[in-house]
Amino acid sequence: MANKSKTYTILILVIIGLVFLGIGCTEKGPSPAANTSATGAPAENATAAGTSQNASSGGTQSISVKGSDTILPVAQAEAETFMDESANAGKSISVTGGGSGVGIAALIDKQVDIATASREINVKETENANKNGVNPVEYTIAYDGITAIVNPKNPVSNLTFAQLSGIYTGNISNWKDVGGEDKPIAVISRDSSSGTYAYFKEAVLNNSEYRPDALTQTATGSIVSEVSQNPNAIGYIGFAYLDSSVKALSLDKGNGSVPPSIDNIKSGKYPLSRALYMYTNGEATGLKKEFIDYILSEKGQGVVTTVGYIPLPK
Repeated sequence: MANKSKTYTILILVIIGLVFLGIGCTEKGPSPAANTSATGAPAENATAAGTSQNASSGGTQSISVKGSDTILPVAQAEAETFMDESANAGKSISVTGGGSGVGIAALIDKQVDIATASREINVKETENANKNGVNPVEYTIAYDGITAIVNPKNPVSNLTFAQLSGIYTGNISNWKDVGGEDKPIAVISRDSSSGTYAYFKEAVLNNSEYRPDALTQTATGSIVSEVSQNPNAIGYIGFAYLDSSVKALSLDKGNGSVPPSIDNIKSGKYPLSRALYMYTNGEATGLKKEFIDYILSEKGQGVVTTVGYIPLPK
């Protein structure tokens, strides 16, 4: 009986040993899947911007574009037509807005491949970029005209630069002071992260401060919506956002009243004509270069026209 007990004890010890051996064999390092997203691509926080165009395990190349809400419609349209090309199968471009300042900040922080901006990058931003090892390279992709808009029921159709500036700095607060009805002006502006906000402040307000009671909007489409619903409102938008729900104002900078139109913006006759930009860290390479080259091509400039902006001179 003692021999049987001894035999059972040995068998139990052998089994326990095998169990622990099995556990030890399975406790390996984490699976490669732990560092990937649900699609198999590297997780966002695991790679720096600029490496996102590398092929994933599925062979897909991708880049991210972020910034100006003014440029958003054309950037989205360009990305869609680019990806629809059969030669670009397996290439992905994500486009988001947020404002020129947001896009440039993301480029400086190496969080985006291409930043879009409706104004030039400023000195401070360039200095911050260089401190972080980023060398912003600028590409002009199209032209635009900042368009002052009012409700279609508003009888005012023209403003001088002095009048437009007075409205936005707070010196003018009633439509009767610019030839309209005796009604208070509801002033609507973009937020300070917007390149259009910065350009308008410099070109129209001569860098004076916006009136404190101006209603700020984070998106251009919201300005169009507000003005279309408020007979006393005024706002400013990119030319491509102009539609029949609002009325564009002609502007006079001292050479006569000029309406915003493709011809007037292209010729520079319209006083708020401006360029639209993309920025990369260093000269664009890989998929970034392919996409920018596509935008600058005849086909890409055709997309610019279709969206409602003004193509580059041929």
